[in-house]
Amino acid sequence: MASTLSAKLPFSRTTRLVAGGTALVAVVGGTVAFTALDKDVTLDADGRTSQVSTFAGTVGDVLQAQGVSVGPHDIVAPAADAKLADGSRIVVRYGRKLTLTVDGKQQVLWTTAHTVDDALADVGVRADGAKLSASRSEPLGRQGLALDVVTPKPVTVVADGTERPLTSTADDVAGLLGEAGVTVREGDEVSTPVTDALSAGLRVQVVRVDRTQSTEVVDLPHGSRTEKTDALFTGERKVVTPGTDGSKTVTFDDVLRDGVRAQHDVAGEVVDVAPVEEVVQVGTRAKPAPAPAAAPKAAATASGSAPATGSDGLNWGALAACESGGNPGVVSSNGLYHGLYQFSVQTWRAVGGSGVPSQASAAEQTNRAKILYQRSGRGQWPVCGRKL
Repeated sequence: MASTLSAKLPFSRTTRLVAGGTALVAVVGGTVAFTALDKDVTLDADGRTSQVSTFAGTVGDVLQAQGVSVGPHDIVAPAADAKLADGSRIVVRYGRKLTLTVDGKQQVLWTTAHTVDDALADVGVRADGAKLSASRSEPLGRQGLALDVVTPKPVTVVADGTERPLTSTADDVAGLLGEAGVTVREGDEVSTPVTDALSAGLRVQVVRVDRTQSTEVVDLPHGSRTEKTDALFTGERKVVTPGTDGSKTVTFDDVLRDGVRAQHDVAGEVVDVAPVEEVVQVGTRAKPAPAPAAAPKAAATASGSAPATGSDGLNWGALAACESGGNPGVVSSNGLYHGLYQFSVQTWRAVGGSGVPSQASAAEQTNRAKILYQRSGRGQWPVCGRKL
């Protein structure tokens, strides 16, 4: 029986123990080798830390196995091709695109910073006192951020007679004027376009422009014209219509710049008093030839001339009233005509008078007028002669 059982078994108990021991050695040896390939590493992926057990041989293998993708602007330490050892620490920092515009000048930068403030420090931009388009504590996602920075600048605003030095972070001139409390009215002039960005040392001047109207009263000179008449001898002149000046009111459109009138343009005018043109008669009648010497007469006037006869029946008083208002000492406004009958000095002397007519007696003036009438008729007084 025993031998039958032995014949049926493939191995003896001893053989089986030996074989079992050999197998145990193989298993134990394999476990040692397997354990040697397994590594425990720390993975810090952009600040998120995890413990990883891996058989990977390089840093890149670990990142791939953990689904961590990196780009050209990301930082990996150690490098992706570095051999991996047990206890290694892998650090990944993602690059973030920062589109930075400082005082209107734009540049594209990459940073691994997590906040706006850290990003500015990372790229070396000093922003003390600057105005930012985003909060300094705002996080930067992997999608990046567009950031506008306006640095403080010393500027000057001149308006309403006051000069205001300021330090401003306004985006443009319009914002600066708002900071300065200056309101620009329609029509005012600003030395710099309000849409321009600020620059250090900029001086912005606001000129107040006011439009108004004013009036002035202006004299209108009367002017003068002459008329020829044969009622006067050549060389004689007589004012028949005295000239008087008129006036008009002129309206002006005025432009004031900071209170100083810069434009004064005529907008219209109205004649208040029309001028009266002076009319002067100019004689064209030839002077008569001197009369032949007459025989001396028995009687003479006080001035030494013989009295005129043959015209005593005429109305000399009416003529004098018409010509001079009956005033023997009157002189015309232009100084050319004198006395009761408005003799010119030339005509007065032509009829024997001396001096000027307005200084002679009324009787003497009447006698000379009668002599003139006998020589030339009533045409010597073209307006008043009909009164005789």
